Amino acid sequence: MISLSRRISPCLGAAALSLLVLVLPSCSTPPARPGSPAAAAVLRVATWNMEHLAESDGVGCRPRSEADYARMRDYVSRVNADVFAIEEVESAAAAARVFAPDRYRIVFEQRPASGRGGDCRGEPGLKIRNQGVGFAVRKDLDVQRNPDLAALALGDPDLRWGVDITVRDRAGNPLRLLAVHLKSGCFDSNDPTPVCSTVFRQADVLQHWVSAREADPSVPYVILGDWNRRLAKRDDKLWWELRHSTRAGVPLKDIPGARRPACSDFDAYIDHIVLSAKGARGYRDGSFVEYTYEKTGQPAHLSDHCAISVDLSPAG
Repeated sequence: MISLSRRISPCLGAAALSLLVLVLPSCSTPPARPGSPAAAAVLRVATWNMEHLAESDGVGCRPRSEADYARMRDYVSRVNADVFAIEEVESAAAAARVFAPDRYRIVFEQRPASGRGGDCRGEPGLKIRNQGVGFAVRKDLDVQRNPDLAALALGDPDLRWGVDITVRDRAGNPLRLLAVHLKSGCFDSNDPTPVCSTVFRQADVLQHWVSAREADPSVPYVILGDWNRRLAKRDDKLWWELRHSTRAGVPLKDIPGARRPACSDFDAYIDHIVLSAKGARGYRDGSFVEYTYEKTGQPAHLSDHCAISVDLSPAG
């Protein structure tokens, strides 16, 4: 079921506004009623880098207690997404500590852990755990697992694979999603440094994946996750190359685009939800939300990234 608090118009008055302080939707388009065909055909899609989410209490570069995991579970309920792409997660078991198994199905990358985790930066005595990528998908949705995009690791056991799934909305329309976490350290440079050369090789792999998806333009697709790249920076070479690899040069759409993030002191997002042309047609204008921890009533930052989400209609 889709939360009623997510569907009530903010034009109904103070009582309704108190329910919607997290989402801030537009008054311009009346929302669909829960259970209606229009509501069934809308998916909320989010991405969240969970900052070294470990399976066990007190370990990894961001040691957490059970109370911390409980606060993360509350945060997930407030985002209220149908599909979460998740990054920096040790394992499916770690994800299940935050995404309730009775509500969410975990689809996790099948890359073997390299076992080469060293010391955490600036945290003597703490050891890096596996940093994996995956999805948490509501259990009432049909989900098909496609082969992981292992080529995204470029043969390096420490680089993440892409996780590739097809989800059908409640009306049966398919949406293809690829979760990614690209190598860090090349946030906006176009120079051929060793790190940037790796990132641009990863971008080449994404271009091939996009080209394969473009062979069936009837199915919208989304690439989302921690890109470790400020795609909205003017003249960004990676974004230019990726968005011009599509069918007949139809550009991809980057959300959040040129907005300034509220979650951090950075001047541009590195987490992105990138939509195909058909996916962009199904984007609900004004539905982008950044879920800062202050807005969701959390006493402290649960991660060094905040979740972002959009509402999509796979039918276009």
